[in-house]
Amino acid sequence: MPQTVTPYNDDKATKKEQVATMFNNISKTYDFLNHFLSLGIDIIWRKKAIGELKKDQPQNILDVATGTGDFAFEALQILKPEKITGVDISQGMLDIAQQKILKRGLQHKFEVRLGDSEKLLFDDSSFDAVTVAYGVRNFENLEKGLSDMLRVLKPGGKAVILEFSKPRTFPIKQLYSFYFHYVTPAVGKIFSKDNSAYKYLPESVEAFPDGKRFTELMEKVGYRETKNRPLAFGICSIYTGIK
Repeated sequence: MPQTVTPYNDDKATKKEQVATMFNNISKTYDFLNHFLSLGIDIIWRKKAIGELKKDQPQNILDVATGTGDFAFEALQILKPEKITGVDISQGMLDIAQQKILKRGLQHKFEVRLGDSEKLLFDDSSFDAVTVAYGVRNFENLEKGLSDMLRVLKPGGKAVILEFSKPRTFPIKQLYSFYFHYVTPAVGKIFSKDNSAYKYLPESVEAFPDGKRFTELMEKVGYRETKNRPLAFGICSIYTGIK
């Protein structure tokens, strides 16, 4: 099992509760810091992940750990599905997403709900595709979360998971480590006022079973034809699997 890393090291709260609190705390600055800290490259990575679904043309998509909805908005523009449903455990993040939905007039296309990725409140075989962007490393029980995503997928449906990974080649590995462990927490503390949140980010990436270990976990719970596509020298990876 992957090592359990939590944002606040609070023995009285579960990882799930701590993650929800963390995202509630940083929700107002989350979008700005995402783009600022990644130098805008996160937008390119999201488009590449969504591109994995182009030939499938899914009409009903579930976006798990939807956050402020950026991945889902991009998917709506590129894939033009009938509907996307976003689920997240942070009400603060969903409030931002809902504001964006109303501002863009997309209520009929994009719906967000408060929910647990490990206990999705949907029937079996409900969605043509399931997506997660930068969310699976925050699952309390990774195997359980992946299993429940598989459950709600229709037979033949595809899961697309975008997540940080660990580059392994010199000098990218060393530069990445310095940026993630020193620059990111410092900038995050200044803008978000939550020092723990951006210290947790590199710690959670470090503990995450990336690459082959993750595709093996996907296969263990039942996904077929799993693939791992590293991006930007392995800083980020796109994982796919079929039900």
